[in-house]
Amino acid sequence: MQKIRISLLVRVIIAIAAGVLLGQFLPKEIARIFVTFNSLFGNFLTFVIPLIIVGLVTPAIGELGKGAGRLLLITALIAYGSTLFSGFFTYFSGMSIFPHILPAHSELSAMDNPEDFLLKPYFSVAMPAPIEVMTSLLLSFCIGLGLSSIKGNTLREAFNDFKEIISRLIAVIIIPLLPLHIFGIFLNMTVSGQVMEVITLFLKVILVIFVLHVVLLLLQFSIAGIVAKKNPFKLLRTMLPAYVTALGTQSSAATIPVTLGQVKKNGVRESIATFVVPLCATIHLSGSTMKIVACAMAIMLMTGMPVTFTEYGGFIMMLGITMVAAPGVPGGAIMAALGLLESMLGFNETLQALMIALYIAMDSFGTACNVTGDGAIAIVVNKIAGKDK
Repeated sequence: MQKIRISLLVRVIIAIAAGVLLGQFLPKEIARIFVTFNSLFGNFLTFVIPLIIVGLVTPAIGELGKGAGRLLLITALIAYGSTLFSGFFTYFSGMSIFPHILPAHSELSAMDNPEDFLLKPYFSVAMPAPIEVMTSLLLSFCIGLGLSSIKGNTLREAFNDFKEIISRLIAVIIIPLLPLHIFGIFLNMTVSGQVMEVITLFLKVILVIFVLHVVLLLLQFSIAGIVAKKNPFKLLRTMLPAYVTALGTQSSAATIPVTLGQVKKNGVRESIATFVVPLCATIHLSGSTMKIVACAMAIMLMTGMPVTFTEYGGFIMMLGITMVAAPGVPGGAIMAALGLLESMLGFNETLQALMIALYIAMDSFGTACNVTGDGAIAIVVNKIAGKDK
């Protein structure tokens, strides 16, 4: 019999529902078993986050610089600019909307210090990170830039092997255990009487982000239409098959063939399309950036944490670089961003778990936004690189 595969999104939804349901009657002594697992898993994430950053960011930067030419530079700058635009657009939109729909003094403020109201684990094992998060980022940038400027391949191949190890660690261990981790968080919150407020606020945040990502696509294709002197709505409509495909696959890489076909229908030359689309599938994650920025802001407002432009601006710029290294697995972008959430915004284990749940709940829409936006970038690069044929 063919093995039935359940998507990560479905598993997360089942985990949340099970946590809420079982939390109504499960004895605290049993619930603490899952809380203990959460403690161990959270500590393991703390240990592995710097390794994820080094293993993913270093080879990504090294490959971007390898054989760098004008077209690569143009595409990378536009992709990074689009990601930054998405981040700051989301920040200003969120600051205009979220304070009016999210409670200013929510009971969730205790989540910033969860030990005050959540169940405690039976035991905990300290797993200190080998290096600090910011140190790992700086190390990745330095080594990655160095790899892009030398001819030797020995160190580059070593980091590519390390990247494979980290990618497999994420795909085989971390991602499969995430639903159980999220189950434990929601079980704990249900036992502690906080869960219904969390779910209600989650639905509001998801609705806002969906509307914002539609607006973002309209803005991206309006810019592309102005540059190429074409009807932006027609350009966007042509990309809809890629959007729908990405909704189903939840993978930018798996959608590349469809994206390529639709980009060519928008008048992009084949030589440009075959270069830009696969590259942007890796380095352009404007939709994922939007989800992370909006979800993090919502959680900070819900828990009473201060949200300042100075702090958040730095987070968005660093996030844009980190997204280049996001592994091509469902939920990979949020895993790559956990280090920044912890080091720059002060997210603890509980807030990180809430962040993961929120992000994965919208994973399909974020991927679809990424892929469709790739079409807008291809149009702009095609115009800059030369006259349309």
